[in-house]
Amino acid sequence: MIRRRATRQPPSMDEAALRKIRQLTTRAAAAKRDDRAQILALIDDIQTVRNRLLAECARLDDEMKRASVRITALRAYAHGAMAIRSRRH
Repeated sequence: MIRRRATRQPPSMDEAALRKIRQLTTRAAAAKRDDRAQILALIDDIQTVRNRLLAECARLDDEMKRASVRITALRAYAHGAMAIRSRRH
């Protein structure tokens, strides 16, 4: 029997975003209230993660819409095929 070597896949968008949010939470907890530069950097990083997540949401929404259209088309095809089949018998 040939064993395949386990290949490590790159982390998904979900995993990467969660990891980044955890890092930002840790950085935010360690930030000093009077360190303006660090707080601005955190805000910028949070906005970057937010924008990435919004883009991923939009991509998933488009994918769901395409899947819905495909399902509708398949149902119409199946309905038509069943109608033709019932006429033959």
